[in-house]
Amino acid sequence: MESESKVIVYKTSWCAFCHTETQWLDSLGVKYTAKDIEEDQSAYDELTKKTGGQSSGVPVTDISGEIIFGFDRPKLTEALQKNKLIK
Repeated sequence: MESESKVIVYKTSWCAFCHTETQWLDSLGVKYTAKDIEEDQSAYDELTKKTGGQSSGVPVTDISGEIIFGFDRPKLTEALQKNKLIK
């Protein structure tokens, strides 16, 4: 089993907050997987399953199983720190 925490950003190509979040994660040196829910049906299905269909917008970020809606920097920072992905 992987011991490394996983970060997945569910996004769309046109979402400004998605671009801002991925640039922010890049600046922190956080490794993540970006999945475009419009281009990739399996990514959309995966997100819908994780959120129970509760997602109405992007970005949605999965940090080690914790789902964070929107570019909520305080919540993202807290989850990243809790999972030892940033200091």
